[in-house]
Amino acid sequence: MTEQQLDATSHLQPDETSLRYEGWRIVAVCFLVATFGWGLGFYGQSVYLAELHRVHRWPASLISAGTTFFYLFGALIVVFVAEAMRAFGPRTCMIAGLLAMACAALVLGQVRELWQLYLADALLAFGWAGTSLAMITNTVSLWFEHRRGMAISLALNGASFGGIAGVPLLVFAIGHLGFAMTMTLVAVVMVGVVIPIVACSVGRPPLQGGGPKAVPASARQVRKAALGDIAFLSIAIAFALVLFAQVGFIVHLIAFLDPVIGREHAALALSLLTIMAMLGRVLFSAVIDRFDQRLASALSFVSQALALAVIINSHSEVLLIGACVVFGFSVGNLITLPSLIVQREFDSMSFGVLISLVTAITQVTYAFGPGVVGALRDLSGSYTLPFYGCIGLELIAAVLIMVRGRRVHA
Repeated sequence: MTEQQLDATSHLQPDETSLRYEGWRIVAVCFLVATFGWGLGFYGQSVYLAELHRVHRWPASLISAGTTFFYLFGALIVVFVAEAMRAFGPRTCMIAGLLAMACAALVLGQVRELWQLYLADALLAFGWAGTSLAMITNTVSLWFEHRRGMAISLALNGASFGGIAGVPLLVFAIGHLGFAMTMTLVAVVMVGVVIPIVACSVGRPPLQGGGPKAVPASARQVRKAALGDIAFLSIAIAFALVLFAQVGFIVHLIAFLDPVIGREHAALALSLLTIMAMLGRVLFSAVIDRFDQRLASALSFVSQALALAVIINSHSEVLLIGACVVFGFSVGNLITLPSLIVQREFDSMSFGVLISLVTAITQVTYAFGPGVVGALRDLSGSYTLPFYGCIGLELIAAVLIMVRGRRVHA
């Protein structure tokens, strides 16, 4: 190989271990985007449910059905994230998602009728597709190949930070400024601060493999092959079931804890849960390459089931908050693990399309979590029945994730 060819190869393969590598700036931007994406689109749903129920006295099942609609509609959009990024680029897609989320925040603050809530959830779905898992993992994959797992884990810590900072700030601001003013301020911050940061920081990705632009076959062919592969289906279905349980529980957590330990302590429990989600992901990312990622997933599912059993059967504030902490330790990892397993077991050139597909499948499934939990709560008069159902799903998922099928490549 000539000296010129060596120089060209070095240019095409940047040093991902260097702190000066531009990819780490992208990780920081994705962290910020994920903070707002999960803070408003995921953890914020728990605040919206409790606040709208308090103000309008609408049944929990009707409000949480709006959350179900949000996830279902979002899943239809998420599956095409990889193609959208190839067509328009990560910066344009991210900005579009942030704009949609800002509009959703404005509409949420003005909700007076149920149909307006569904309109807000539709806008929020577009924002979620442009700021959450598929967008973050696909964007990071455009800058990283060898350190992709760590980069994705660090970027997705923004999801946990969205719960740590977002929920207490929302609850505090709503208490002092009111719901409408709080949501307006959130929209202003997104448009005035976050979007300019994305516009100035996210440029053209380096010319390397592993990102969505490198998919060798059409996205349709990749999806068709994956849906006939037991190894892929065991990942998608297991995480769909466990996220159904996890999302259903988290969305209703404040409403469940409010009458037992009060609104502020309930918000504290949710914040501690998300702090542990971040801590768990950081600790896990440092050692996960040394372990069987499917087995680690199964153990995480079981730990959540045990924590839920304690929450259902305890009235002690210390035990309740402690169980939320235990539950939270694996919350962040359940967002990251599908990406890490897919990266290890499947062709890296199909990574973007496969992650978008996993995200869509899991989202379609866990979209029903809040609605089903809310409906069972209204029918039974308490959260005991739906939360025991969540335990059952966690245990089924722990068994299913160990069904490996055939390996796609060595």
